[in-house]
Amino acid sequence: MKNILQGGFRKLSLTQQVMVLILLMLGFLTVFFIFFLSDNISTTISQQMFDMMSSQQQPIITALENGEDEQTDGRLLRYLASDTYQVTGVVGPSQTIIISPQAETANPAARDFQAYISRMAAQMLESKSGHQSLQLVQQDTISFENQNFYYRMCRVHDSVNNRDVVVFSYMDGSYALHLRTTLMDTTVYVTVLAFFLILMIFVFWVFSIIHPLNQIKSYITQIKQGKDVDLYINRDDEIGEVGKELRTLTAELAKQEKSKEEMMHNISHDLKTPIATIKSYSESIKDGIYPYGDLESSIDVILDNAQRLEAKVHNLLYMNRVEYLVSSDAEGVVTDMKDVVEQVVLNSAVIKPEIRIITDVEEVFFDGLLESWRVCLENIMENAFRYAETYIKIVVRENELRIYNDGPQMPEDRIESLFKPFVMGTGGRFGLGLSIVSKVVNANGYKVQGLNTDDGVCFRIYRDVPKPKQNRFNFTGKQDDKKEGSKKETRKESKKEKESKKEKKG
Repeated sequence: MKNILQGGFRKLSLTQQVMVLILLMLGFLTVFFIFFLSDNISTTISQQMFDMMSSQQQPIITALENGEDEQTDGRLLRYLASDTYQVTGVVGPSQTIIISPQAETANPAARDFQAYISRMAAQMLESKSGHQSLQLVQQDTISFENQNFYYRMCRVHDSVNNRDVVVFSYMDGSYALHLRTTLMDTTVYVTVLAFFLILMIFVFWVFSIIHPLNQIKSYITQIKQGKDVDLYINRDDEIGEVGKELRTLTAELAKQEKSKEEMMHNISHDLKTPIATIKSYSESIKDGIYPYGDLESSIDVILDNAQRLEAKVHNLLYMNRVEYLVSSDAEGVVTDMKDVVEQVVLNSAVIKPEIRIITDVEEVFFDGLLESWRVCLENIMENAFRYAETYIKIVVRENELRIYNDGPQMPEDRIESLFKPFVMGTGGRFGLGLSIVSKVVNANGYKVQGLNTDDGVCFRIYRDVPKPKQNRFNFTGKQDDKKEGSKKETRKESKKEKESKKEKKG
């Protein structure tokens, strides 16, 4: 069944799925009518027939038990004569009296059944003779000469003649058929009406879903074709929420595309400048002209622009490959962040000697490659040096790293787009450094955020660690000590591996 749903039903359109569901409902109703409702109606009709015969017999039973006069018996006969569907009679020890007058006009099968039921009543009377206080009732449906007959026999005591008699009634299937047709028609009409009302509500509800989905599909198609269209879905349910999110996504993609185009324009300009400088200086030197005074100084300018060009290209390539590099090489690798901070501080201290660098670093390990974390910290430090006024402070704790600077605070809208690529920063700069930071941090399972502090800005790299549940037993501390010891051993092994790699490189 699961394979059928996955293989066939789910591949249909919503309209086709609705039609399949409608056909299944019709099939269910058909089976319901044939197997369940038909049997219940037959049982109900049989009970109705027996109740009618019981009502017909009750006045006769009362008259026999109480010994009514002839006037009462006459009224009783006129009452019984009003029922044209059933025949009632009384069987005594020596004779059979048919009370209902319509028995004379009955068809041959009914007259034969009357003789048959009279014999059954006589046998019932004979088998129960001598038990005058006992009233016995027998009722059933029987097929006789290819017709269905309903009968009911009741043994009572005749107080006038002081004897037992059997009152019997029978009916052929004509009334049952009429009653069955009436019940079936009524039930079918009511059920079909209810089904179509439910079906109309169901179809209306389904098409109220299909219509906005078609709107969304058309909207996506036109956006893909580059058309400037809008999407409006007047719904507050999940489909309405999807429409709103899709509009937000489209606006965000358009914003990013615009920023990307501006970014590429500026990057191309940034690349064009050092390339033009290198080209012009090289041509001048080839012609024996030294634009910067002498040969050495002119070549230094060429080398400086080549380094700038290399750094920009390196950032672009690293931006595109950082997630793959980190995820493919960093599995199970940890990095001593104290070593990373020391290397970065040592290399960046000469950028602006007037900026004081403060470090408060514990020996902690972060998941990931040393090189990726070094690039990450270098990019944050480069940003910090750009805006810091007097100091930069680096704080490293377990699962957390913070880099503070006392530069100007960031606008709130800038904080939200701080780590997005292709977004213009303060001063109209299109840097990729913080975007690389975000990719490195996320690839290693950490988070990064920018914060405004009382005297500047802070960049925070952290990882959410669930708090350990407290154990009510006393040996929890020992278990924690064991875990901490195991962690220290892992760190020692990581240090040894790193020193071994350095020795091999040496």
